[in-house]
Parts: sequence; C-alpha cells; structure tokens
Amino acid sequence: MEQDEEKRVRVEAQRAQAARMEAVGQLAGGIAHDFNNLLTAILGYAQLLSERPLGEAALSEVAEIGRAAERAASLTRQLLAFSRQQVQRNAIFVLNDVVSDTESMLARLLGEDVRIVKDLAPDLGRAKADPGQLEQVLVNLAVNARDAMPRGGTLRIETRNVDLDEAYVAAHPAGTPGPYVMLAVGDDGCGMDPATLSRIFEPFFTTKPAGKGTGLGLATVYGIVKQSGGFVWVYSDLGHGSTFRIYLPRVEDRATDRQVSGTPRRKPPGGTETVLLVEDDEAVRRFVRRVLEQNGYTVFEAASGPEAVSVARPNAAAIQLVVSDVVMPEMSVAVLRRRLDGLGVRAPILYMSGHPTDAVAMRGVEAGNVAFLQKPFTPGEILFKVRRVLDGR
Repeated sequence: MEQDEEKRVRVEAQRAQAARMEAVGQLAGGIAHDFNNLLTAILGYAQLLSERPLGEAALSEVAEIGRAAERAASLTRQLLAFSRQQVQRNAIFVLNDVVSDTESMLARLLGEDVRIVKDLAPDLGRAKADPGQLEQVLVNLAVNARDAMPRGGTLRIETRNVDLDEAYVAAHPAGTPGPYVMLAVGDDGCGMDPATLSRIFEPFFTTKPAGKGTGLGLATVYGIVKQSGGFVWVYSDLGHGSTFRIYLPRVEDRATDRQVSGTPRRKPPGGTETVLLVEDDEAVRRFVRRVLEQNGYTVFEAASGPEAVSVARPNAAAIQLVVSDVVMPEMSVAVLRRRLDGLGVRAPILYMSGHPTDAVAMRGVEAGNVAFLQKPFTPGEILFKVRRVLDGR
C-alpha cells in the first residue's frame, strides 16, 4: 500500500508539472510572436545598413546590432521549441544518421577531456520529425552533460528499437504504448538530486551561475520531443550521472530525402511586379515595403484585411502577388482570400507569420508550403521567397 501511495503521488506530481509547463508554453508562444515582429525589423534594417557605404566603425557597430538580434532570434526559437509551437520541417529518417551528422560538432563542443561512446542499433527503425530540431536536441543534451562533467568523462549515445507496454506506460505517464525508436544520451557526471530532477524541464530553471546559461536548453529538448509526438524520461542519481531517454514513434514509411535549408549565397533577385502588402505591424510593413521597392517592385500596402480589400478594389488587375501576415485583427486571411477572389485578384499569396505553428494551421495555412515565410527574416530571404512564389517554383 505504501508503494502504491508513493506511485500515486509521483504520477500526480508529474501531471501537475506537465500542466504548469503547458501554461508557460502558451505564454512563451505569445511572447515569441511579438518578439519575431520586432526582430524582423531590427535584423532587416541592420542588414540594409550593413550594405551602405559606411565607415569601418559604423559598420562594426551595425554588425554588433545584427549579432545581438540573431542571439535574440535564437532565444525566441528556443521559446517556440519549448512551447511546442516551432515550425517543423518534418522528414522520415533514421536517428543514427542524425547522430553521425552531429558527431564532429559534438566532439568540438565537448572538448578533448570528454570521450564519446556510441552504441547504435544497426536495424534501427525510422522516425518522423524535424532532423534539424533533433540535432538541436543532441547538442543541448551534450552541452548539459559537459557542464555536469567539469573534469571530463564519457558521453554515451545509444539508439534502440523498443516496444513499450502498458506496464512501462503506467510507470511513465508521459507516454503511450506502442513501437518507438529510442535515443539515449548519458553521462557519468555529478547527477541530480530529486528536487533538481523535478524541475529540469522548466523554462529558465538552471543550476548554473548567473550569466552562464538561459535555462532553456532542456526546456527546448522537452518541447521538440513533445511536438514530434514523443516523450522524454530522465534517470539520475546524485554523484552517479544522468541518462536522458527520448522515445519517438516508430514509422514504417520510407525515408525521405533530407534537404539543406537556408538561403542561397547569391545576390537576391528583384522584379517589376506589383505587390499588395498586408501587415498590421507598422515596423514590419515599412521594412518589407522598403525592401521590395528598392528591388524594383511596385507596392500597395494595407494595415488590415478590410483596408486591403479597399486598396485592391481599384487595382485588382494590376496586383500580381499578395504578401500577407497570417494573424491580423478584423479579418482572417481565409476571408481576405475570398474577398480578393471576389474582386478578381487571382494573385498567389505569400504568407508571413511570427506566430506558432498551431496558430498558422488554425487559419488554413500550411507552414511547410513554399508560400510561407517565418518571421524574423532578412531582406534576402523575403526577396528569394517572393521571386520563387511569383515564378511558381
């Protein structure tokens, strides 16, 4: 009876923690949206300034602004990952490939006094997730392990096919029964006491000294795994190291080609087409308009859906592309699309958003589609995307 009571208390504590993290995640997603709008303008204008004939001192200061904004954008991505609202570029792949692709980077991060030992299942099944995000999971866990082994040690990486039954799930309430692929990352470092262990996935919780970490590393791991349909379980004893076991649902589909993301390193293309720009954030709207007009486009702008309809009515035949924020007051993008169709505007729409994936999906926009641009973005990124949509590629 005593063991049953202990188990009940433990399960209730785990569920309460999950509920707290869900609430904080919703808040984090909303904050990230506002930050992404601000960062779009900051990053964009910093890049525009860097392309001007400024003095060396001024260019150096602009570069510092850009680097600071990039760090802020990285922090925002971590907030979105924690809240399970980051845009995912899913593929079907074998986790062993992710481990192999990141091994050299992990070795540099860990240093010469940490040895990496791999035990990868040769018959490992496939998972469906964002390979780039899983690389981030590995890096975050490796950095966490390194900090737990200040005098060096061993990082163990293991993969296995596992089939979780009802008994395991009863003891680990975050999961469900079924076939999984498991990724385990363990260390022989200082370990954690129960109080620390109960809080490690909370955002901004850290045992590091002030200024030595954001407290988002493990929260990001938790968010990415949950968003991928899996769960994570941690085993740790004070003085005896820690092991993180990540379980991702096993799929039978064929592996898909993994593509390298990013904007090509060439001069962004311009154009002469007419664009209707719909964006309620004034700073983002001014920035996008300036970029498009400086590169040859004619731009009509609107701050809302109703205003866009008014602007489009006398210019319907001229509009060749609509660039619109997804989440705006007064009118949804779905209604805007119908109203523009009614006016005879047959132009494609390039959607922009700093909102989380679920907010995008609720409005009928597929974030993985070619006609979607995640905020924050640079001048080059929007120019390449605009050209791609206009050319139908």
